[in-house]
Amino acid sequence: MERQAVQRAREAFLSGRARPLEFRLQQLHALQRMITEKETEISTALKQDINRVSNEIKLATEKLAEWAAPRHVERNILTISDEVYIQPEPLGVVLIIGAWNYPWALTLLPLVGAIAAGNAAVVKPSELSEYSSLLLRALLPRYLDKDLYPVVTGGASETQELLRQRFDHVFYTGSSSVGKLVMEAAARHLTPVTLELGGKSPCYIDRNCNIRTACRRITWGKFVNCGQTCIAPDFILCEPSIQGQVVDRIRQTLLEIFGPLLPIVTVSDMDDAIRFINEREKPLALYIFCSDKKVKQMIEETTSGGVTVNDVMMHYTLSSLPFGGVGQSGMGRYHGKHTFDQLSHQRACLVRSLGMESVNLARYPPQDPARLQQHAGGTRFLFM
Repeated sequence: MERQAVQRAREAFLSGRARPLEFRLQQLHALQRMITEKETEISTALKQDINRVSNEIKLATEKLAEWAAPRHVERNILTISDEVYIQPEPLGVVLIIGAWNYPWALTLLPLVGAIAAGNAAVVKPSELSEYSSLLLRALLPRYLDKDLYPVVTGGASETQELLRQRFDHVFYTGSSSVGKLVMEAAARHLTPVTLELGGKSPCYIDRNCNIRTACRRITWGKFVNCGQTCIAPDFILCEPSIQGQVVDRIRQTLLEIFGPLLPIVTVSDMDDAIRFINEREKPLALYIFCSDKKVKQMIEETTSGGVTVNDVMMHYTLSSLPFGGVGQSGMGRYHGKHTFDQLSHQRACLVRSLGMESVNLARYPPQDPARLQQHAGGTRFLFM
């Protein structure tokens, strides 16, 4: 089943039908039609993902011609008469392995970029979100090209079988431990990967900020979707002098609500918080609650996949910002044009005429100094 799906997708891709912009637009519109017509069924699975996917499709359909167009770049004296440009082109067959906590958004958002970039894509939803997975398998072939975009369901054995196949890119969302296995399998074929992994996301609360507002926003981010969000705040860093206030404010926000744990770690000051963060693996997101110039210091002296200041998770909502991890929290980026670029090969193109051969004489033997000076206008060539 897995091998047949991959083979079918590759044959469909090699047929060339995914390349025309008209086809890509048609498939994107079909995906939008699926979202619209089956919204009630999909909403039963997870309503909150629909708007995000719809917005991503809308952006891709509006900008596709611009994204896919050749991008002309600067020339030098040797190529002044040539046409020099970068042409985005499809990578080929992409494997998309989704996650269970947001089974629609984390599966369809990469698919939008894969379609827009002209790729075939084998979609593997998480087996842990069983009903969403089965519904996606039932719906996608009814709306999209069933050969180019097959859906493969199943558990670990099916995923392992997929990873034994050769892909042109693997897009995985999930844990760091499984991400290592995905990258190891992809390495056998020298396949590039996008890994959207976890990564403990710290929240630093400065003693001089509005603690009540900070705690309300942090608590919302921590407990939304029952805490099952990759960029949810994982722990709070604050000075001992405000720890009691932080605990009280969080308790007030959580009154009769039950949810995951949110550790609070005391630090002596911001410098200590920076040391604490930098001694650990690079986080997927960093949240800074501060009302002064200390914000710049923390951004400059730490690293993370993304940063939001005085709120949590909001950087994820912008398609204009690349979303992704760094180090143990992942590699690669997506959302909006960033997904298109991630799933495209940026092909370097130089087109020149067979005429004006006289300007090239200096590169042919014999190459005496006088001839080089005459034909290169003083330009020296270095041959390797």
